[in-house]
Amino acid sequence: MRKPRAWLADHRWRRLSLRSRFTLLAAGAAAVAVVVVATASWLIVQAKLYQQFDDQLRSYGQLAVKSTSASDALATLRPADRASPGDDGPDRPAELIVQFVAPGGAVTTAGAQGADRVPVTAKARAVADGQPAQVERLRIGYDQYRVWTVAARDGGLVQVARDAEGIEQTLTELGLLHVLLSVIGVLGAAVLGRSVARAALRPVDALTAGAERVAHTQDLKAKIPVAGRGEIARLAEAFNAMLSALGSSRAAQRRLVEDAGHELRTPLTSLRNNVELLIHAEGSAKVLAAADRTRLLGDLGTQAVELSTLVGELVELAKDDSSPEPPVPADLSDIVGAAVERARARAPRVRFDTDLTRVQVVGHPASLERAVLNMLDNAAKWSPPEGAVRVSVRNSSDHAVVRVEDEGPGIDQVDLPHVFERFYRAEAARALPGSGLGLAIVEQVAAGHGGTVRAGRAEAGGALLELLLPVVSHPTL
Repeated sequence: MRKPRAWLADHRWRRLSLRSRFTLLAAGAAAVAVVVVATASWLIVQAKLYQQFDDQLRSYGQLAVKSTSASDALATLRPADRASPGDDGPDRPAELIVQFVAPGGAVTTAGAQGADRVPVTAKARAVADGQPAQVERLRIGYDQYRVWTVAARDGGLVQVARDAEGIEQTLTELGLLHVLLSVIGVLGAAVLGRSVARAALRPVDALTAGAERVAHTQDLKAKIPVAGRGEIARLAEAFNAMLSALGSSRAAQRRLVEDAGHELRTPLTSLRNNVELLIHAEGSAKVLAAADRTRLLGDLGTQAVELSTLVGELVELAKDDSSPEPPVPADLSDIVGAAVERARARAPRVRFDTDLTRVQVVGHPASLERAVLNMLDNAAKWSPPEGAVRVSVRNSSDHAVVRVEDEGPGIDQVDLPHVFERFYRAEAARALPGSGLGLAIVEQVAAGHGGTVRAGRAEAGGALLELLLPVVSHPTL
């Protein structure tokens, strides 16, 4: 099936380089401007020449009407016509024809030898009836004449015709000159547009070269030189900012991989040792005691659970809160309430007391619930049996605050600055299960929602964790 012409034209236009597009646009704009100016100039000159020609013709008519015959009128007009602007030179005087039309219809014509009779048109006859005199463009013989008709005193007509070949030739030459100048102007505009496009796109070429260099070398520390304060400078600054963000992201990924490798090494080594011990016991003559076998299998199950938890948290942390779903308005009290119900199922020996105020936030409910659940799990892990964890949601100024307090030993002062760091575990927590990633995920979710996290000591002496999120000024739910 044949493609539409519009589609083909658009396809060809898209295949052109930006420099070629600038050149074509400059040439096109210049062509339109030149054609408009040249046409207007030619029309103005044409009107001016014909106005002068017709004014001269009217003056001839006023002289001719005073004569008694066409021959006398021609003898009177020819000396003036030889010096007029329409004269073609001494070798060939401009052709003049004078024609008298009697009231009865008799026609007397005087002019060059063999001059043809001037047609008496309806417009010319209307002049005898009192209509205003006017100029007509008529073909007489093989030439174009302009004819002026006036009413004679005896009720007849006097017509003066003058050959307009000189004006037609002048206008033709002037038109060809305008066409030539227009072509030169368009070509000059194309060349100038090419030069301007090359100069204007030089910063873009530099930016392109820089981007290609970064793509080839993978060096995200390279920067594009920024000059000036225009749009290209802003584009270069944005490109440099993008490189900085990519560099930070790559560094964070490298750090995460290194930390994950370090953290995974210990449980994997322990898991492998226990499996090798079981295999050795099965293959040797020595029978492994039932209690030892049970203990090893329990250790394997515990290590598998810890490894699964660690891998899951690593995957969650690697997502960088880049959910494909757009953020939506949500009630933070509902999110926290759902997280509390899940925490109660995980830690049945801990009591969760809630004080939830309805506050509207914008974000990803699933990520926020995961962050709150991590805070609750941390509090439950440190709480004594039958201890209480207090959970509250408050609207503080322009922030919603999720506050979690426990009755555990609290956080040492030396550990407070590092609570939300990846894989950080306090000295007292190293004997407890966990990967050191739970609170790091809380900090990441908070940052992804434009919020912050804080840690401190509760009034009862336990740990205090706070999640601060921006609130919705005009709730839509």
